[in-house]
Amino acid sequence: MSVVAADIHIDAPVETVWATIMDPHRFGDWVTIHRHVDCADAGPPRKGMEMHQTLCLRGANFKVKWKLGTCDEPRKAEWVGKGPMGSNASTIYELSPASDGGTDFHYVNEFKAPGGPLGAVASRVLVGGVPEREAKASLERLRALLEKR
Repeated sequence: MSVVAADIHIDAPVETVWATIMDPHRFGDWVTIHRHVDCADAGPPRKGMEMHQTLCLRGANFKVKWKLGTCDEPRKAEWVGKGPMGSNASTIYELSPASDGGTDFHYVNEFKAPGGPLGAVASRVLVGGVPEREAKASLERLRALLEKR
């Protein structure tokens, strides 16, 4: 299993950050590896909500079926995903109001490659440090998007 964690401070209220990060149709505005949402349940974010997404790493597109396992608006969300060849992932968003009126965003992504330990080694060789770089780049894009207002 590989784990990527990243933190960022955004000069925008928690509610604004939550509304942006929880709208699947806004992923293209900030998630660097996002290509498109194939389908998503309508309505506000809620536990059990589902979404199918196409992502891209190292030039290869892949699809992930996500289900919102935790939805504690506007503080915490956990997307649980099933990817190609039996891979699994979870993405956790944790938001905290900062004393300056902004938001502290803690992001965690866990990925479990198919094929047990051998699959995990192959995955590390193929993707290397790309997930961590992309996570940080995505959070920087989110900050730039929300702070330009």
